[in-house]
Amino acid sequence: MTAQRAQWKWPNRIGWALTIGILAGAVAPFLPQIATRASEVSFHGPDWMLWEQLSWVIKAHVIAALTALVIGTAILFRRKGGGFHKALGWSWVAAMAATALSSLWITELNHGVWSLVHLLSGWTIVALPMAIFAIRRRNVAAHRRAMTGIFVGGLLIAGGLSFIPGRFMFEFFFG
Repeated sequence: MTAQRAQWKWPNRIGWALTIGILAGAVAPFLPQIATRASEVSFHGPDWMLWEQLSWVIKAHVIAALTALVIGTAILFRRKGGGFHKALGWSWVAAMAATALSSLWITELNHGVWSLVHLLSGWTIVALPMAIFAIRRRNVAAHRRAMTGIFVGGLLIAGGLSFIPGRFMFEFFFG
C-alpha cells in the first residue's frame, strides 16, 4: 500500500463511522414508533389519496428525488466522460440540487424544525459545487468520490430514511 493511499484510509473510515453515527442518532428517537408500525404493515399499491394531500414542496421534493435516482443510476452504469455522461450529469446535479433545497422546507415530522436528516441536505448543497469544481480541475478521483458519496448519502440513505413508519413514503406504500 502506498503512503498516499494509507493517508486517506483513516479519514475515510472516520467519515463512514461519523455517517453511521449521525444516521443512528437520527433514527433512534423513532425506534418505538418504527417497531409498532412495522408490526402493522400491509403491502398494497400506492395510496394516491395521500399524494393529493401533500404540499407542493413535498411533491416537488419526491419528484426531484426520483428523477435524481433514475438519472444517477443510469450514470453509474454508463461509460464516463463523454458528452452523454456530461448531459446526464448536469441533469442529475439539477435534480439533486432541487431535492436538497426543497428538503429545507420539509419540517412537519420534527414539529417545524430541521432534523439530523437535514444534515444530508446541507452536505449535498455544499458537495455538489465541490464535485463540479473537482472535475473542472481535472481531478477525476475527487469528482468520483464526491458524486458517489452524494448518490449514496443524499439519495440512498436519505431515501431509505423516508421509509421510516410514520413518514409519507412508508404510509404511501405500506400504511
